[in-house]
Amino acid sequence: MRGKQTIRGMFQSMAVIGVVVAGIYMLVPHDENKDPIKAVDYRVELVTAQRAAPYPVAAPEGLGKEWRATSVTFERENAHAWHLGFLDPDNEYVAVEQSTATSAEKYVREVTHDAAKTDRTRQVAGETWQYWEGPKYDALVLTADGATTVVTGTANQDRLAEMAAALTSEGPEGAGDGASATPSVKPSAGS
Repeated sequence: MRGKQTIRGMFQSMAVIGVVVAGIYMLVPHDENKDPIKAVDYRVELVTAQRAAPYPVAAPEGLGKEWRATSVTFERENAHAWHLGFLDPDNEYVAVEQSTATSAEKYVREVTHDAAKTDRTRQVAGETWQYWEGPKYDALVLTADGATTVVTGTANQDRLAEMAAALTSEGPEGAGDGASATPSVKPSAGS
């Protein structure tokens, strides 16, 4: 008889706990339609990178508001590596990666998760970008101004080109004199 009382008490306790948990769940607001990805404001990091990097740091200008910045980093001690990640209007990932890494090919393979260089190129905003193709990310690559610029991600080649065309840069010499957070000079292979 004693054993039955213990089991009954355990079930009663579990029922009370279940009612409390259900009540808490009902009181907490839920929005299943809310986008779980939070956009980031990268302007402060951009100005910091422009002041510290020995190359013109690139960031997009004029993209539609459907493009959402999701991540940003600048690592001075890691070959001045600049990263700016976005979700495009189709919710595909697109990133701008720049660095002064001594081995450009190794750097590109690293940020594209093992993409390989192809024979194809793409003209974007008057520049010839090398097309890389990979199992995870594809990329457009441009080496100029002492840095390698990579536009990479899961997005299709046209979206990568759209991002590459929107990139503007400001050299380190202009960043220290009250320059705005919006870069103003297109990167060029001849500078």
